[in-house]
Amino acid sequence: MLASVARKVKALPDRPGIYIFTDAANRPLYIGKANSLRKRVASYLKHGHEPRLEVMLSEARGLDFLVTDSGAEALLLENNWIKRKRPRYNILLRDDKTYPYLKLTMADEYPRIVFTRRIRDDGAEYFGPYLPGGVARRAIKLVQKLFQVRVCAIEIDGKLPRPCLYYDMHRCLGPCVDGLTTHDAYSNAVAEARLFLRGQSAELLRGLRREMKTASEELKFEEAARLRDLISEIESASQRRKLSSTRGEDVDIFGFEVRGSTAAVVVLVMRGGQVLDRREIFWEDQNAITGERLLSEFLPQIYDRTTFIPKEIHLPVPVEGEEELSAWLSERKGERVYVRLPARGPKAQRIELANRNAKLAHRRRFRTGGPSRAGLEVLEKILALDGLPQRIEGFDISNFQGDKTVASLVVCEDGRMRKTEYRSFNIRGHRGPDDTASLHEAIFRRYRRRLDEVGEMPDLILIDGGRGQLNAGLRALAELGVEETPVVALAKRNEELYLVDHPQPLRLPRKNAGLQQLQRIRDEAHRFAITRHRSRRRRATLRSSLDSVAGIGPKRRRLLLTRFGSLSGVREARLPELQQVLGERLGARLHEAMVSESGESDN
Repeated sequence: MLASVARKVKALPDRPGIYIFTDAANRPLYIGKANSLRKRVASYLKHGHEPRLEVMLSEARGLDFLVTDSGAEALLLENNWIKRKRPRYNILLRDDKTYPYLKLTMADEYPRIVFTRRIRDDGAEYFGPYLPGGVARRAIKLVQKLFQVRVCAIEIDGKLPRPCLYYDMHRCLGPCVDGLTTHDAYSNAVAEARLFLRGQSAELLRGLRREMKTASEELKFEEAARLRDLISEIESASQRRKLSSTRGEDVDIFGFEVRGSTAAVVVLVMRGGQVLDRREIFWEDQNAITGERLLSEFLPQIYDRTTFIPKEIHLPVPVEGEEELSAWLSERKGERVYVRLPARGPKAQRIELANRNAKLAHRRRFRTGGPSRAGLEVLEKILALDGLPQRIEGFDISNFQGDKTVASLVVCEDGRMRKTEYRSFNIRGHRGPDDTASLHEAIFRRYRRRLDEVGEMPDLILIDGGRGQLNAGLRALAELGVEETPVVALAKRNEELYLVDHPQPLRLPRKNAGLQQLQRIRDEAHRFAITRHRSRRRRATLRSSLDSVAGIGPKRRRLLLTRFGSLSGVREARLPELQQVLGERLGARLHEAMVSESGESDN
């Protein structure tokens, strides 16, 4: 550290605040917080710091500070400045897309409710997180049922000739059609939905009871009955929520693993006394940071990005500014939040479990730098993703002249194909060879079910095809409210990449590791689609050939397919073999039909 910087350290006030080390170009290198700026920053004049801070101090050429009224204010200010300035030697948390949230698009004239995994500064209001993920989907349906707030992404100008099915189901007020509702009525529904999602049910119910009383006095009995039923629904939902939050502890349990310049943190999310979720966060190139420093810089960032703060936070090691962190979290939650370091008993055992999970996560993430990982790193850069695409799901379509269309889904996780997670979809929503419509149906069906059951989306969706196929996938995701999920299409003819925000396709060198990774997934999706399509056609051919034989229905067709594998296998089967499966008389009848069909006799 330069002597001029050392002189500034001695002149700092004995007050809470933040300090900023800067380089020769006055760019922030490191931002920290302190209860006493003078005492905290003076500690940097000593030696024996961790390697990361030693390097930072060797580059420091300036020092600035900002005084606050309390340590909690300093923590919040530090967090905001780190996010905005992004200093090189601070621990930076990437955009959080792990937990599911709901957002109301308040910037729209007629706001809609949307499922999302990213919190952005876009004028919307966010609610959550929802754990497990399927709860978010059920919450959307409940808001639709109670308040009739729209979920569609269409432009609302009132000019549509008729509303969609949601209006007929009383799940939307229908602002898309002029005359079905008013702006004031819709705004009131949105305001009530906001109160409900915030958990302010008491305030919401007071207002609804006033409206019900007014409607009754004005002899509007149908409206009063509707409000009565709405009040009952909200009371029931609020009671379920209240009961689930009092069954046990709401705790976030942290574990970490640091090796060299890489680090992994695992958070076990306990709600109602049950561990419902596990969250993993990774860092690279951190210049041998310690676990204590990692957690002290990471915790304020993670809780600044979530709208739910648990009652307790359990840590494996003490962190700097623990009291200030607890005070800041308590202020955000509106009640006391405890930061604890369990040393014995079940709580300490949970910490050990979190640490073991962190070690496994670190080993899985950083085990090797082979070709698969290299390809994922290239994809992260060229597609501008928020992190490594650890889970990629690929789609392809196979049909024969539009008949027996099959969509395939393959899964690549951590650079390896997960064949146990492959799925296929028999396309049934239309007729004819329409790949875009088939893709739309397959993608919609896949993620509607996955969101309901798992509540998670992949890091990247790959579609075999061009711009038309890409747009079909995007439409399906938009209808599900997860349009922020990254999607890319790879066309076979010239191996061109079609991206959402690029009007022209992207051509990468044939030896590009990212392109090769996508090609492997695309080719596997193509192989799997053809395999499933051929299997479906074989079954259909077997069914049509056997339909003429009286006594053979679906059950016996399955028996024949299991025993002989295909229609050709049935044709080649000898009489005793058929009789063994079907019985003497029916076996003889089928054998005669097969011989007649093939024009051959069996000697």
